[in-house]
Amino acid sequence: MSKHNALNMFGRSGNPAMNDATFSNFTPDSLTGRTMSLQGTVNKTGILLLLVVLTASYTWNQFFSTGLPETVMPIAIGGAIFGFIFALATIFKKTWAPITAPLYALSQGLFLGAISAIFELQFPGIVIQAVGLTLGTLASLLVLYKTGVIKPTENFRLMIVSATMGIALLYVVSMVMNMFGSGIGFIHSNGLFGIGFSLFVVAIAALNLVLDFDFIEQGAEHGAPLYMEWFGAFSLMVTLIWLYLEMLRLLSKLRSR
Repeated sequence: MSKHNALNMFGRSGNPAMNDATFSNFTPDSLTGRTMSLQGTVNKTGILLLLVVLTASYTWNQFFSTGLPETVMPIAIGGAIFGFIFALATIFKKTWAPITAPLYALSQGLFLGAISAIFELQFPGIVIQAVGLTLGTLASLLVLYKTGVIKPTENFRLMIVSATMGIALLYVVSMVMNMFGSGIGFIHSNGLFGIGFSLFVVAIAALNLVLDFDFIEQGAEHGAPLYMEWFGAFSLMVTLIWLYLEMLRLLSKLRSR
């Protein structure tokens, strides 16, 4: 398979919310005539972050008011399921993004709040470390992208997309194996190999941000319709949530040694 064909298959971003056709052949919003802008996407990303924090605070407080995981796990699992449904709806029906993207953020917040609280109970202070590292990585990658230090060339995209798909496949295989009482040990191991694997996954998740930045910038330049600001913000949230969870996993391995 050629590099060009591989990129067409997986999209310019390793983020599953992005693909080559996302910003192609769009016309301005039929009602307002307005088009996607970088500032608008940034604003909507901020709104989605606030929604995540809002619902995450609820399950976080519910957990620590009882100290029992079973009090919030049904809500967390429901949030994860609905988040997945809203994510699929957003990906396949982008015009719904102004509605489904906020619903995705609210749902994922329920899940993240519970998971974060469980990690925090085991390793006090780990959540603020993970949040700080995630936001710091976001800011650093944005600076590196804007200054041209990291350029999303075709080879760069191919490498990141391939690695992302490989990680996703590995996680799916691990989940299936867990259902049968087995698993892939190094994914959860706190040994050197397990920590090395987590570092690799964190790096790939972080570099996906560069591809997302580039994709959103291309959308703004090509005059994508206004609702695509919500889709762009949703896409960034998918990557940020993945990065945050991988940060939690890495830090927990380091703290448990």
